[in-house]
Amino acid sequence: MRKVNLKQLLLGRPLKSTNDDNHLLTKFQALAMLSSDALSSIAYGTEQIVLVLMTLGSAAIWYSLPIALVVLVLLASLTLSYRQIIHAYPQGGGAYVVSTENIGNMAGLVAGGSLLIDYMLTVGVSVAAGADAITSALPVLHDYNLLISIILILVLMLMNLRGLHESAGFLLVPVYTFVVMTVVLILVGGMRILTGDMPYHATNSLGTTVSGMSLILLLKAFSSGSASLTGVEAISNAVPFFKKPKAKNAAATLGIMALILGIFFSGITFLNYWTGVVPTAHVTVLSQVASQVFNFSGIGKTFYYIFQFATAMILAVAANTGFSAFPMLSYNLAKNKYMPHMYMEKGARLGYSNGIISLAVGAIILLVIFNGSTERLIPLYSIGVFVPFALSQTGMVIKWRREIGKKFWHKALSNLIGAGISYAIVLILLIFRLPDIWPFFLIMPVILFLFYSIKHHYTNVANQLRLQNGEVVARTYTGNTVIVLIGNVTNVSIGAINYARSIGDEVIAMHVSTQETLDKDKEVETEFHTYFPDVTFSMIESSYRDIVRPVIRYVDLVAKASDKNDHTLTVLVPQFVPKHPWQNVLHNQMSIRMRYYLSWRDNIIVSSYSYHLKK
Repeated sequence: MRKVNLKQLLLGRPLKSTNDDNHLLTKFQALAMLSSDALSSIAYGTEQIVLVLMTLGSAAIWYSLPIALVVLVLLASLTLSYRQIIHAYPQGGGAYVVSTENIGNMAGLVAGGSLLIDYMLTVGVSVAAGADAITSALPVLHDYNLLISIILILVLMLMNLRGLHESAGFLLVPVYTFVVMTVVLILVGGMRILTGDMPYHATNSLGTTVSGMSLILLLKAFSSGSASLTGVEAISNAVPFFKKPKAKNAAATLGIMALILGIFFSGITFLNYWTGVVPTAHVTVLSQVASQVFNFSGIGKTFYYIFQFATAMILAVAANTGFSAFPMLSYNLAKNKYMPHMYMEKGARLGYSNGIISLAVGAIILLVIFNGSTERLIPLYSIGVFVPFALSQTGMVIKWRREIGKKFWHKALSNLIGAGISYAIVLILLIFRLPDIWPFFLIMPVILFLFYSIKHHYTNVANQLRLQNGEVVARTYTGNTVIVLIGNVTNVSIGAINYARSIGDEVIAMHVSTQETLDKDKEVETEFHTYFPDVTFSMIESSYRDIVRPVIRYVDLVAKASDKNDHTLTVLVPQFVPKHPWQNVLHNQMSIRMRYYLSWRDNIIVSSYSYHLKK
């Protein structure tokens, strides 16, 4: 009977490494997988603008329309810029690679570190907003928002560990259902307005002066609404995931995504203004707009629930953009030795599994810290994405200036506009949202310190391992001393001693004795000499219950003597291996502890002798 492999059951059979691109994404699949974050942001982008404007009351909501227009200008600028980045850097990496190459390592690491934080926030904000959408339609579940969010993250992690094709296939239904239902929402709303079936209920007329309105408040509302553009950069990070021609397909997907996002954001913002919807507790603005448009009666009620379900699903799976982009960014940082090399390793399903798991763990920690609150996460979300936006746009301006010369501005116009607006948003956040974003400025120095520490470690390792001037220092050894750790005289220890005699010129059996086991230890020594009278048996007494330290001290003494005699020293750790893996928990793991501590000793070879149990 074939054994059930839990890993294969959850993730599927391992995929072979091949040169073909059958496991890569088409534009249709990539739009679902990499655009879900940006497209889903319309669920909260308009609401974030309105929430700020509501400081002055509902009469100020009409200002959301000109603010949305400026957001669309920024969207167009960023789209054009990231299309350039895709063609200029088809190996992926986005803002990190652009900033590193054109501004410098520090700028690149700031961009990369910001995006690492941002992708964790992408996952956190998306699933939290998804949970909000679910509980808006089903208020009875409101107390379980955090639990729902964590479950969604774990499901997405598992899905991404299964590979690109599986995760993209899973996303097709929720993403394209949301796209279709949002198109229906905007078309139905537009038709009802044109036919006079949905009366004008705006809280105030366009152009009306609202007392207390200031440039500062408008800028705060704009910075909050700009959160709708997070995720635009994800496609430029993930160009290697596309089928050939990679850059062309990625650029086309980015253009389609931006067009859909622009139409949806402007449409939802206008419908919100027209219907006069204001934010309320536990019910999202988008949910209220949909209820007004679909009239929440008859077939319209059915459409509302379908739309709400589609919104909840895309908000939940929007986190998948982070699961796609974070591992790729981690790969590029690891390639430059700023992150552990394990982030360069592909899993059984050809995905960067370590990056996927790390992202899920980080996002869950953030959700727990902020108790699943979307409103508390979004300011951090904004600073995390607009710092890389600003740096990448600056990097592209420098690139065009270096490559083209004085007429560079023809090519760099979209980059200049994007950089200007991005720096303005960062400044707004610094001035007006510092109480909300201050954790970013504590986390970033820590991340930069870790980057440089990891780089320093890898540099030191390389210097120590590298042959100097091609010279090899050879040392001739005259023999090998083998220490075998003995607990009791068993089949394991007898097999270990026999093996030690085959590789060693001198064999020492070492046994640690404690006060509680003196009589038994003498019996062990007598029994051992019965089988191996010619092997040295060394009994070390320990005044405490600890066995590891006496072994280490004894090994150090023998190591010094062996070195003087030009002997290598091997410490052989016997162990028995149960037939079934679960049976390991029934036995102490002293052999593992012993190998771990011995591995830190210099000039000692640590080896295992395994005796396999048959039952």
